[in-house]
Amino acid sequence: MQQSPHAIVPPYLLARIAAAADPRFPRATAAARRSLERDAPLREWRSAAERAPFLLPEHPARDERPAAAPGTAPAPDRRVSDAGGDERLPGRLARREGQPPSGDHSVDAAYDGLGETFELFARVFSRDSIDGAGMPLEATVHYGNRYDNAFWDGERMVFGDGDGEVFRGFTDSLSVIGHELAHGVTEHTAGLRYEGQSGALNEHVSDVFGALVEQYASGQDADSASWLIGEGIFTDLVEGQALRSMLNPGTAYDDDVLGRDPQPDHFDRYIETEDDNGGVHLNSGIPNRAFALAARELGGFAWEGVGRIWYDVLTSGRLPPDTDFRRFAAETVRAARQRFGRDSREERAVAGGWSAVGIEVPRE
Repeated sequence: MQQSPHAIVPPYLLARIAAAADPRFPRATAAARRSLERDAPLREWRSAAERAPFLLPEHPARDERPAAAPGTAPAPDRRVSDAGGDERLPGRLARREGQPPSGDHSVDAAYDGLGETFELFARVFSRDSIDGAGMPLEATVHYGNRYDNAFWDGERMVFGDGDGEVFRGFTDSLSVIGHELAHGVTEHTAGLRYEGQSGALNEHVSDVFGALVEQYASGQDADSASWLIGEGIFTDLVEGQALRSMLNPGTAYDDDVLGRDPQPDHFDRYIETEDDNGGVHLNSGIPNRAFALAARELGGFAWEGVGRIWYDVLTSGRLPPDTDFRRFAAETVRAARQRFGRDSREERAVAGGWSAVGIEVPRE
């Protein structure tokens, strides 16, 4: 399988910071420019579905929470390395499965986040790691010099420390960790092409499972969840809550330097662009809102209802790599019907979520 890097911070946001002339952010401006330069080859390799040439070869289940098979979840195999500010992977092994906390906040946060993500997929979806076959969960922290991003490179999670003015360290957000690891699940299942509508769905699926990891870890139901992706990675100098809002796309931030969150929340406002691989981080807001609305309509824990439906679709074998929004929406309604029954609450909620964002699914 060909693998490619996927980064959490979109290039249009880094470009806004890099072009800023705000005296509050002297380090952030320089850091964003370096990050854009560093990410440019990643985007090229991702578009070509090639492997990045800089790559080298290379916690107990909690029974009180709902699970697919209580008590039978497999154990994770976590390995967290420290790049020490370098850009060569994987770096020095800093903590592996079963070892006590290292005392390094980024190392330990990454270790915990890998475990929370593994647990959601294992206990709710009966999936043994990213590939479904016990793949070790690897991560590298302290990557680069004030690197303003985090990415999945096909083998591991890679975290920058941020610039300290706009971005904090990227291990501080569990939804970021879940999001990036979910790219690996997509690579091993549907393989959605990372451009245009299929690329926006690729990003959407990662946002879905990033949000579900955070909700599962905190025991949050659909109504009490924030539905924010990347909450906590902005410093207090930024007017914004997170990178994206699934429930209300376009509202995650509104800042003098960053500008206003540009995500559309309806298919009528779909953005046609050649940037950002055809707007993959932009247009993912449309299916994101459909999912969040369906989850809130059903209530309860989102991973038990809509989450299971989305996972069924992702692993069904019915999604071509170039799946568009309408095909994906139809598959989710079909999966809801198969799992929960014709004209079930779940089928109606899923169809209603898509209808609310301008995508009608004909009822069979």
